[in-house]
Amino acid sequence: MGMRDKKTVIITGAARGIGKATAEVFCARGWNVLLNYHTSEAEALRLRDELQGPGGSVAVFQADVTDRARIDQMVDHCLGAFGGLDVLVNNAGLSRYSLFGGITEDEWDQVMGVNLKGVFNCCQSVLPLMLKQKSGKIINVSSIWGMVGASCEVHYSAAKAGVIGLTKALAKELGPSNIQVNCVAPGVVATDMINTLTLEELADLEQATPLLRIGAAREIASCIYYLASSEADFITGQVISPNGGFVI
Repeated sequence: MGMRDKKTVIITGAARGIGKATAEVFCARGWNVLLNYHTSEAEALRLRDELQGPGGSVAVFQADVTDRARIDQMVDHCLGAFGGLDVLVNNAGLSRYSLFGGITEDEWDQVMGVNLKGVFNCCQSVLPLMLKQKSGKIINVSSIWGMVGASCEVHYSAAKAGVIGLTKALAKELGPSNIQVNCVAPGVVATDMINTLTLEELADLEQATPLLRIGAAREIASCIYYLASSEADFITGQVISPNGGFVI
């Protein structure tokens, strides 16, 4: 089976958390996977070595999603390595906790840059190819906080809400070209992003969730994979929120 006989996905922020779990799911299903990372080089290389099967179906590319020129290089690298691209998963994210009055302009720009501008950069970079082939899927990772807002995370909530708006608008624009654009908005998930929470805070979040537990990264990855699969060809512009009932 040649490289182009298999489907290809780019996953941003793939070294850890939901991105890593997503890479594992796609690899297990026989896809070519480009693992993007920004600073977590050791984790990305370790993941590549763990997932690399016969025929070399995993590649790694370092890029800051806020750097458009570098993102364009990443897409070119993907095409060179695998001969095509079928799915983009915009997972790279940055979380910050601050009282609103304490958010600096730099902090605002940083959170908006990674979480929202990064999605814009990656979507626009893959667009010429997807338009040319009249097919493709884009899955953007938002958050329940983009749906309902989180105290002390106004900038993060605003950026993630922006991702939802971008998803819906782009789905309408690209629908006639047979490109599906959807959004996954996870609830509270066991990743590095919640490491700052105390055990008491985690317990409170579990109690506030009807299923009485925190989500697993693999559960979010399975949702992303479903949207990337041919089973979801009639789904576009939607926000699917695997959150255990935390937000209904």
